Amino acid sequence: MRHYHTADAIRAAEAPLLASQPDGALMRRAAYGLATVIAGELGTVAGRRICAVVGSGDNGGDALWAATFLRRRGVHATAVLLSPDRTHPAALAAFRKAGGRLVQNIPAATDLVIDGVVGISGRGGLRPDAAAVFEGCGAPVVAVDIPSGIDVHTGAEDGPHVQAAVTVTFGGLKPVHALADCGRIELIDIGLDLAPSDLRGFEAADVAARWPIPGPRDDKYTQGVTGVLAGSATYPGAAILSTGAAVAATSGMVRYAGSAAHDVVSHWPEVIATPDTDTVGRVQAWVVGPGLGTDESAFATLRFALSSDLPVIVDADALTLLAAAPELVDGRSAPTVLTPHAGEYQRLAGTDVGADRVGAARTLAETLGATVLLKGNVTVIASPTGPVYLNPAGQSWAATAGSGDVLSGVIGALLAAGVPAAEAAAMAAFVHARAAALAAADPGPNPAPTSAGGILAHLRAAIASTIGKG
Repeated sequence: MRHYHTADAIRAAEAPLLASQPDGALMRRAAYGLATVIAGELGTVAGRRICAVVGSGDNGGDALWAATFLRRRGVHATAVLLSPDRTHPAALAAFRKAGGRLVQNIPAATDLVIDGVVGISGRGGLRPDAAAVFEGCGAPVVAVDIPSGIDVHTGAEDGPHVQAAVTVTFGGLKPVHALADCGRIELIDIGLDLAPSDLRGFEAADVAARWPIPGPRDDKYTQGVTGVLAGSATYPGAAILSTGAAVAATSGMVRYAGSAAHDVVSHWPEVIATPDTDTVGRVQAWVVGPGLGTDESAFATLRFALSSDLPVIVDADALTLLAAAPELVDGRSAPTVLTPHAGEYQRLAGTDVGADRVGAARTLAETLGATVLLKGNVTVIASPTGPVYLNPAGQSWAATAGSGDVLSGVIGALLAAGVPAAEAAAMAAFVHARAAALAAADPGPNPAPTSAGGILAHLRAAIASTIGKG
């Protein structure tokens, strides 16, 4: 499990170490780890050229110490001091003693740049003088803790910021490392004692440990029966995609009710399909919304699902209907999962998502008493209580029409199997992103655009490869 820690939590964990160790020891430990990563990036160290861009805080000290360690190994090291009067004195003295040179701008022949401008206490974009130093820089950048100019807690990019190829952070991950593009993340252990955070991210082993695996006494009913209320004569494809995803994600049973019953069965003959909810039979969770439409019949279908005592995932058209009648989720005893994209969020919340996506998801979850999966390249899953889960996709191959219908089917299958709502949403987001990456890489070797159908076709492989990590 990945845990993302606030700046305050990191500082609190650092305090006892700083008090118990000689002055500067913790900084040098961090800087040595930073220098090791940089040496790996450079490959051959001797004769290579680096430049540290140094701010006034401890990150500037880290950058100077790392440059000093590398200078001692034969690297040509230069440094740009953005605040000469407030540069870390011990680090600067060591840098000069090792033969490091001070310059006004990043030299043209530089092989790698160290971004030591702003630390985890920084706010807002880069100041003009700092932005000017990085402008036109063609060398890869290794950021210290965070890429300067990006908000540590929200990942917001409010103005000029550093584009890092690698970010080296110390002690624990911060929210920015999931919420923004930080390049490759390298975490250096400096001995911090950090408690589990309420901002988390599943890794493959976490998903594998929770994925419902049928036991020797299970049958198709005990594994969970997923009910799908989706699609219409106008949009039968949504029903096919969401139902197919539920089939791929569960070893139990899938029941479908709606006007696309014939289309669903023609694609998935294992599905029990009926034209209406009167004859659908017993289910253990509902998927409602994809391609459903927003007319009176669709509203009645949504009301039917939400009036049940079963877990319900509300997606697509059903979210638009719910925005006009939020009372439908008031007081539900069973879990409700909402899966809005930014536009659907605005309709539900009456306001834009804004820069703080975690805060936005938490607020909507608390307001509606539901689990909210806020879609995006970084999926945010929040419940009225409990931890928030972040799932960085690492790519945008899933940003294609119908992709959300596939995601809904997976969530529905996990809910039917008894997986708690927030975990079901986070697990589904994880395997959905993996399926999109597999689809984009098929047949390979270079990734290419895919489709919702392609994602669905690779869903079983994504699940299998994830379960294999357990």
